[in-house]
Amino acid sequence: MLDNLPPFMTVEQAAEVLQLGRSKAYELTVEFEASAGRSGLPFVRLGRQKRVPRNAIARLMEVDVPRPPTT
Repeated sequence: MLDNLPPFMTVEQAAEVLQLGRSKAYELTVEFEASAGRSGLPFVRLGRQKRVPRNAIARLMEVDVPRPPTT
């Protein structure tokens, strides 16, 4: 699936892949910048444009999601 994606995507393209809204995706890029890369949506600047690397999307998809505690 990810092999069909371009190496660098616009924030809008990344939002679509991640099934997020455009505004939320941009909000996550701001979080990434403000947290020095500790959280948020990874991106690089190409000139004045924000681009999300395909491998960043792949890494996000590999994250183990913790299960809620059972009661």
